[in-house]
Amino acid sequence: MSDRYAVVDASVGVKWFSPESGHDGAVDLLRQAALGEVVLVVPDLFVYEVLRTVRRKAGADAARSVVSFFAEAGLVTVPPSRALLEGALDYAEKAGCDVYDACSAALATALGAPLYSADRRAHSRHPLVRLIG
Repeated sequence: MSDRYAVVDASVGVKWFSPESGHDGAVDLLRQAALGEVVLVVPDLFVYEVLRTVRRKAGADAARSVVSFFAEAGLVTVPPSRALLEGALDYAEKAGCDVYDACSAALATALGAPLYSADRRAHSRHPLVRLIG
């Protein structure tokens, strides 16, 4: 397993902007990335999912601050590829979760990197998962 990279799913990304259970653990990942201890990697839909959820929970102004954050955060955003999408479909079938949720799991598997998630339903059985919150 690679500890240089960490895959983050949207459930953790939302915690960066919301004082809810797991917020401190999620922010600690950002601190580690800022110190160069880890590179945060996300599927490209992560940005849209986090933005949608923050807008729904906290409003348009909060969502605009998320846009600014993503412009500066240094996340490595991975676009869809055939291998990633096939891996997501395989994981979704096996785990019984949504394909959106399966994208981060497939990316973690492909990189051999830990998957940070707060979504126990979708990811509790993933072999590389580190649950937050």
